[in-house]
Amino acid sequence: MTNETLQAKMLVESDPHQTAIAVLENDRLTEIYVERHRHRSIVGNLYKGRVTRVLPGMQAAFVDIGLERDAFLYVSDVADEVLSAGREEMAFDLDEPANGSLSSAPMPSIDELLKQGQELLVQVIKAPLPSKGARITSQVTLPGRYLVLLPTVRHVGVSRRIEDDAERARLLELVSEIAPAGFGLIVRTVGEGKGRAEFEADLAYLTRLWQQVRERTGRAGAPTLVHRDLDLALRVVRDVFSPDVSVLVVEGEEAYTRIVDFLDQVQPSLVPRVKLHGSDGALFDRFGINEEMEAALKSKVWLKSGGYIVINQTEALVAIDVNTGRYTGERNLEDTVLKTNLEAVAEVVRQVRLRDLGGIIVVDFIDMTQEEHRQQVFRALEAELHKDRARTKVLSISEFGLVEITRKRSRANLERLLTQACPYCGGTGRIKSVSTICLSIRREVLRSRDEPHAREILLRVHPEVARALQQEERPILEELERALGVAVLLHSDSELHQERFHIEEV
Repeated sequence: MTNETLQAKMLVESDPHQTAIAVLENDRLTEIYVERHRHRSIVGNLYKGRVTRVLPGMQAAFVDIGLERDAFLYVSDVADEVLSAGREEMAFDLDEPANGSLSSAPMPSIDELLKQGQELLVQVIKAPLPSKGARITSQVTLPGRYLVLLPTVRHVGVSRRIEDDAERARLLELVSEIAPAGFGLIVRTVGEGKGRAEFEADLAYLTRLWQQVRERTGRAGAPTLVHRDLDLALRVVRDVFSPDVSVLVVEGEEAYTRIVDFLDQVQPSLVPRVKLHGSDGALFDRFGINEEMEAALKSKVWLKSGGYIVINQTEALVAIDVNTGRYTGERNLEDTVLKTNLEAVAEVVRQVRLRDLGGIIVVDFIDMTQEEHRQQVFRALEAELHKDRARTKVLSISEFGLVEITRKRSRANLERLLTQACPYCGGTGRIKSVSTICLSIRREVLRSRDEPHAREILLRVHPEVARALQQEERPILEELERALGVAVLLHSDSELHQERFHIEEV
């Protein structure tokens, strides 16, 4: 299936508490964006900050931008001579400069560039995590509909996703002509095929925005927010809604009006494709989006053939395992394995996009003995990844069916957004078995056998543990009564953590 055959639509559901946007391809959910209004993303925001610490040993600095934790600024995100690597973590991909490689001048030390107490304009490129502050850059990028304005870098480029050489050359020549003196411009992917008028209108909007930022920065004291990026609805409409999307359905008149007004400014031709959802039922319920989101939080995903994939997220990487499951095939084992792997390719990439998995992703396909089959699966994987807006890189498939993928992302994935660490298991995903808990109780009671006891011992335990001690683990209770010479009573307490218990003398 190629991009040309995709039938895409977008759904926007907004209420006073959150905005959620679903992207469907051939009526299958492939991307989901959620923003809680109380926890709006700060990626893309511009702050006037104050340097609090300069760390030459790390070639970095901490900057107070008014958040709970100071933000982190690498030297490569400060130096004017270098186009920062951090910018590639934004929602668009940059190309190499039109005039060749970047400057080869040696990188200055961080303490030559920044001093404690210094004030500077910075932009958030990575959201803060529970254990660390936001990552920032002083190389500001202002994305528009077709262009990205680089106020601090003299650089002209084209999105890597525009692959036609003739079109790239045309766009480079065009933006080189219209780029303001001292500014840089990047053509975004949606700029492919667009003419001078569209780019000049977008540039006029971006230069006005930059002037407003400069004026606010001059008046404000540090630390303070000087420019907030668009909210989720407008940001996704700007970056994702294109002529390839057949319809944008919006629930909520206020959100509908804002989206239409925004498109009137940036791309009026798309306004007729925006529809207000007038049905009594919730928009996401009508398309089964909520059920799909629930399923995306589970580790096992079934394939139509009866096979399945298992997704495990760890701190270091994401592991995805492909299994034949209930599928037994029709001809021979090798054909069964190939069909399962090819079916898994589409679902693996869909789940990666839907869950917004990032970093290192290792896919363990079912072993294939024929090299031709391995290459067929690898080509199918490359074709599916081409649909992904995030920047990905895939290594060749091994003889054991292992493929390593790296994928960039700048926002929290779906699991982090919709869930929290389990207070019951402490984030491990597992707790002690009932049998293990019963043996722990035995050990604790016998440990106190030499101490004087009353006539009875009361064990306050979780209901599941109480059930086990009365049934399959009954011999433990009998052993304790014989060893201590006292009656052992059970009290079932549903308020207890399953692993916890209390031993009381009565």
